[in-house]
Amino acid sequence: MTSGRITGLSSMATRHILADLARDYEQRNGVEVEIRSMGGVEAAKLVRAGEATEIVVLASKVMRSLEAEGHLVTGSISDFARSEVAIAVTAGAPRPGVESLKSVRQAMLEARRICYSTGPSGDHLKALCEKWGVIDSVLARALVAPPGVPVASLVARGEADLGFQQLSELIGQPGIEIVGSLPPEIQAVTVFSAGVSTTSAEPEAAQHFVAYMTSPETGEVKRRYGMEPA
Repeated sequence: MTSGRITGLSSMATRHILADLARDYEQRNGVEVEIRSMGGVEAAKLVRAGEATEIVVLASKVMRSLEAEGHLVTGSISDFARSEVAIAVTAGAPRPGVESLKSVRQAMLEARRICYSTGPSGDHLKALCEKWGVIDSVLARALVAPPGVPVASLVARGEADLGFQQLSELIGQPGIEIVGSLPPEIQAVTVFSAGVSTTSAEPEAAQHFVAYMTSPETGEVKRRYGMEPA
């Protein structure tokens, strides 16, 4: 490992975990780590545009596509963490039941407005509404958080009654209360992966950091922010 600095691109879902791991890695190895977190769609666009960076951390499906397209070093991808979708309300607001498919569906239909992201959790929510035959009703009352804008911030301001996003993006956010995760029968677990960019000037150093990120010793940090080791 020869680099004194590692850069990265990630989606917002993993930003808190990566911030803690970057700090720990710097303290252990004396290597500066700077990760830019943004909406996953935006991050993937930057990677496809040839943005100079060492590592990339995005949803596994996107990472495999980027590898196939030649934007990630072949064989460098490792699964990083698993994340569930959760539901939040404005702090102090009534908490709907979310213990079953039926209760979640009813809560969505009764909400004045719901909010979701442009990432995997939003895609899953729309797929559920399509399956339930309520897509038109829900979308008519939906607020889509712009890339990089936390759903929690919109729910906290009362712009939506229900917010759906990765649990890791809701934990610790002010002005909201987490009602719970989606019940198992409609839950969607997103696997996030890390890999080395083909634009990396120091691929060996980048791979070393990816190995640390995906090692068993980082499990506690992932759980702290609502994810599980992959």
